[in-house]
Amino acid sequence: MVRAGLTAERVTVAGAELADEVGLEKVTMSQVARRLGVKDASLYAHVRNLEDLRGRIALLAADEKTLRIAAATAGRAGRDALIAYANAWREYAHRHPGRYAATQTPIRIDPELAATAQGPRRAVELTYGMLRGYGLAEPDLTDAVRLLRSTFHGFVALEAAGGFAHERSSQDSWDRALDALHALLEHWPPSGEGDSV
Repeated sequence: MVRAGLTAERVTVAGAELADEVGLEKVTMSQVARRLGVKDASLYAHVRNLEDLRGRIALLAADEKTLRIAAATAGRAGRDALIAYANAWREYAHRHPGRYAATQTPIRIDPELAATAQGPRRAVELTYGMLRGYGLAEPDLTDAVRLLRSTFHGFVALEAAGGFAHERSSQDSWDRALDALHALLEHWPPSGEGDSV
């Protein structure tokens, strides 16, 4: 029998909150059940298993992160849009480390859920739209998206792990990294430049 008030959404939010507290990889179905005050078996009427729960957390996080980025970048272009985008990304990663991890970890997501999810699609649209403001087109758009994702994720992952021990503040380095990305995007090398002769 399904417990009254228990839904897939409530289970997902409970799992996401737990992931932020203990880390995504440490979340178990038993912990989520205890958090909700139910028996483990009650969860399986709403999510299939731990993998399904992690996929749902990833989609929830993608929606949340995308909404924050969209709000931050609305009406902005060029350097202003890049900085707002990057700061919203970093802030989300700091505020919700477990959820953020779910967006960066290869997780098998139910194809039916993925097909209706707005967050991942909207994230792509926002990112490509911002980069088109720099005059980029394919294949440079894809390369630039990969560069931004690698830079943002690499920075926040190292920062979260205490990887910046130098006395210079990580905020100062972040600001300079964004300045450098802006300069690079404004002067993106033409396709083929640097290829071997």
